[in-house]
Amino acid sequence: MRVEIIPGGSGPLAERAAVWVADQLWSAIAERDVAHIAVSGGTTPKAMFAALAGLALPWERVHVWQVDERVAPDGDPARNLNDLQAALLSKVRATAHLLAVTDPDLPAAAAAYAAELHAACDGVLDVVHLGLGDDGHTASWPPGDPVVDVTDSDAAPAGPYQDHLRLTLTVPAVNRARQIMFLVAGAAKAPPLHELVIGSSSIPASHVRRDDVVVLADGTSSSASPPTR
Repeated sequence: MRVEIIPGGSGPLAERAAVWVADQLWSAIAERDVAHIAVSGGTTPKAMFAALAGLALPWERVHVWQVDERVAPDGDPARNLNDLQAALLSKVRATAHLLAVTDPDLPAAAAAYAAELHAACDGVLDVVHLGLGDDGHTASWPPGDPVVDVTDSDAAPAGPYQDHLRLTLTVPAVNRARQIMFLVAGAAKAPPLHELVIGSSSIPASHVRRDDVVVLADGTSSSASPPTR
């Protein structure tokens, strides 16, 4: 695990994250003529999506997947898709693969998403972008939720957590990715980021492997977390 501290606030952090993602997508396209990236929701990545949309990439060769999504109606403010659509998907020609959280049969929706992932890229994503919650969760792996123990599918229901059920990629699906990036901002993230960096098993994010993982953090979130490998 490698930690980069990006000074200067949310703007430079978003720009650095977008450049890092673009580099991984270019590498994947050069090797396999296509790139697959899964992105998380939350408030932090919206600026990264906007910065990424402004970069010159062969977007017609890029597939964008969701790491997780809240179970809520289309257009509901709780949906991760809103920011992803507004900041990225509406600006580029990428192929989007979305979690069907309006399906009344959530296990079936998760199974269909996992099957779609395997059909498109043999279940191996080039990049997974993750966030980090104040409580140490990542993806939609809430503290104490059995979803972290799912090994027989690449997607599964989780929760309820913070008033919503979720659909999420599972630990094996995330850890199978070629590259993983955590994007972390805000002083409230300093304690869980410290736990992540030192390898503590006390938070859900500890289920993410440590090799080929980069953490991009702003100065406030990184106050308790010196760079390490």
